[in-house]
Amino acid sequence: FPTSTYVKVWADTQRELDTMLQREREEFLQPEEDREKVKKMLATAYVQYLAIFRNLEEAYDHLIHQQKRAAVRQVLDGVIGRILEIKKEMVALENSECHHMDDVLMDLKRVPYDIEIPIPKYFIKENLRILQEREEYLHEILLNAGLLEQEPVKAMTLEEGIKVIQVAERARQGRARAAFMKRIYLEEKRQSKKEEGETGKNLDAAATCIQKVWRGHSQRRKTEKLREEEMIFLGMNSTEMINGTGSLPPDLETMSSLQKANVLQGEVRERQELSFRQELTETEGPHIKETLQDQITQCFLECRHITGRFPDYPPEKTGGSKAIFIEKHPEQVLEELAAKREAEKKEKEKNGKEDKAAAKEKKPPKVGKQVVDERWKMGPSNFLAILEEGSSQYQVFWANRDNRWDFLQDHDPELIKGGEREEVEAEIRVQQVDKVMQEKLLKVKQAVDGETGPQGKKAGKGDKGKKKKKTHRKPRKGGHENLMLSLACRTIDSLYQELAEEGLLIKVKNVNLSDYIGYYDCLRNIRRETGAQPMPSIPEVRQLVALYGILPLGSQTVHENAPLVKSLLLAGPPGVGKKMLVHAMCTETGANLFNLTPSNIAGKYPGRDGLIMMLHMILKVGKELQPSVVWIGNTERVFSKGAPKGEEEVNSKRLAKVLPQFLKALKPKDRVLLVGTTNRPFDANVGPFCKVYQKIILIPKPDYLTRSLWKHYILQHGGALTRLVNLHCLAQVSDGFTQGHIVDVVHTVLTELRLLQMARKPLRTAEFVTSLARHDPVYKEEEETFQ
Repeated sequence: FPTSTYVKVWADTQRELDTMLQREREEFLQPEEDREKVKKMLATAYVQYLAIFRNLEEAYDHLIHQQKRAAVRQVLDGVIGRILEIKKEMVALENSECHHMDDVLMDLKRVPYDIEIPIPKYFIKENLRILQEREEYLHEILLNAGLLEQEPVKAMTLEEGIKVIQVAERARQGRARAAFMKRIYLEEKRQSKKEEGETGKNLDAAATCIQKVWRGHSQRRKTEKLREEEMIFLGMNSTEMINGTGSLPPDLETMSSLQKANVLQGEVRERQELSFRQELTETEGPHIKETLQDQITQCFLECRHITGRFPDYPPEKTGGSKAIFIEKHPEQVLEELAAKREAEKKEKEKNGKEDKAAAKEKKPPKVGKQVVDERWKMGPSNFLAILEEGSSQYQVFWANRDNRWDFLQDHDPELIKGGEREEVEAEIRVQQVDKVMQEKLLKVKQAVDGETGPQGKKAGKGDKGKKKKKTHRKPRKGGHENLMLSLACRTIDSLYQELAEEGLLIKVKNVNLSDYIGYYDCLRNIRRETGAQPMPSIPEVRQLVALYGILPLGSQTVHENAPLVKSLLLAGPPGVGKKMLVHAMCTETGANLFNLTPSNIAGKYPGRDGLIMMLHMILKVGKELQPSVVWIGNTERVFSKGAPKGEEEVNSKRLAKVLPQFLKALKPKDRVLLVGTTNRPFDANVGPFCKVYQKIILIPKPDYLTRSLWKHYILQHGGALTRLVNLHCLAQVSDGFTQGHIVDVVHTVLTELRLLQMARKPLRTAEFVTSLARHDPVYKEEEETFQ
């Protein structure tokens, strides 16, 4: 679609957002007694904010105008944060992570897909080069350390083998024909040389001919390249559309062209990121410097007029001269001090009268019950101010702007200058004004007041012989301090390399959250209405992983201001996709993945000091190269009950004691998430286990709709379906088995030999059922234990 389409999407979405903000002012700020009404109100706002989120993300992804993108990005981060705040209120109100929204969806005429959490593409796009370089660096480290597994050799099918032979034979024929044509060409060349020798040589004519041929060839190549880039940029790559029968499947060809279009659009945006800082420094820099010096001088003169002496120059730690403009005027400070003293006198007089009255009345005061307001009221928000500011900026700069003639989608110089003028002013203040004014203030103090030191002390006779005693603090001696000192002296690259070579920093498998397939089950909500609390569905698991893991990790603004989630636990039977979800979180956000599974850290960094050093290394690298995910597989072993038996369990117990300190060191600005996965959470010591993991997501076994994906898995592994494969029967028989069981069965049945035999011996249902019977299902008792 053209850019104007997404400008219209942005305008329509901004109007919807203004309506939502007006509604929040009217409804959410008022206390409410009816809990059911509050639930419906929050669920409605949640669904509507998700629709706004989806539209803004689409507009941001397709807009090219850099300043429009910045305006959309501010509102987009605010909407994401507001969704997380509303989700927190819903969880606190219902004491459940899953909510019944069917009635709200029907009222708003929405479908269950509308409450899926969209994953912003800018999480990866805006850091694509850095992530690619980091991935190549990690691949090189693992390759040199011998930690990369060799990719298995895949056998060819009969059609692929025939195609390879055809390509080789055609290439051989081409080479033979080229050799034959070369012989003919050389023979003609020798003949022409003989003729030229007889008639004489004309070098100018030969040079002109060569130039003409080369220039024509060069220009044709440039024109073809420009035309191809334009078609890719517009998503209309004619070559791939005509050659539908290429070596890649159509879906992969489409995906490839979309990736090329994204890269080209990114290059256009980078070309538009022009900096006017140098121009501002040259044109407005002298005026800014002169104005700042005049303001600081005037402030010093006023302070001396009121207090009788020049003030001390603010140190660089407090912001330098910037602190002067942040602080209030000296006269305002004196007026506030006088008003405060008068208020204190009145308060003392009032308290004295009350004490006398209380002394006369000797009756003890009646003690009554405190009245607790049980009405619901929305908590304070960190994102409403961001949304209000973004809405006002849209109305001022973009609402009435005519975009019909902006074909180039070029930047607005005045807006860029307005944004960078503050940075230029701060740079001039720090580098030029502060140094000059500090020296000037010291000279004026010495000349006028006779002060010599920066703290305004006058030199006297008695001060010459006095010297302050320096108190030296004895350094603590210990292994922990020495380890921390050694880590402080090391670079991030060296720590990164060491963690990778030790197998603690691992490669992320390229899986997306959308690959975790599952559908909504409408019957769950009927069971919910009867009073039972069913396990969350797979779509709800996807939503929770996106809300608590992906969205905060992807955006710095969201992570700093949204309700902070430092740790997440994924619990469920073996094979339900817990490890896949961990890798999906890293793939969607470009996060580093640290593996602290007990079996992986066994024998590495032994002892308590070694464990602390390992966690400090992970913390330092994870913060510097954020976002990062610290994964602990089989985390119930870390919090196991009873005394440890072996060295591995001893290290695990130590890790359980250190993890609370690790989480305490994480601040809102640190996009680092601790994720644990467990097959048997009931084997852990519940107290410390639940203190470490802030959010617990229970992952269910697949329902009937999810088990209907036998078709997807069979086709994915190269199988062909006929009437002899009863997918409905397979979905029914596999009740109680997990996705991992189904994938394992398909992989076991569809061997290389079986794929070659498939043309004359089609697949049958019994083959999959026989292989499935060798696995143990998830029994009802185990499912109840999880609940």
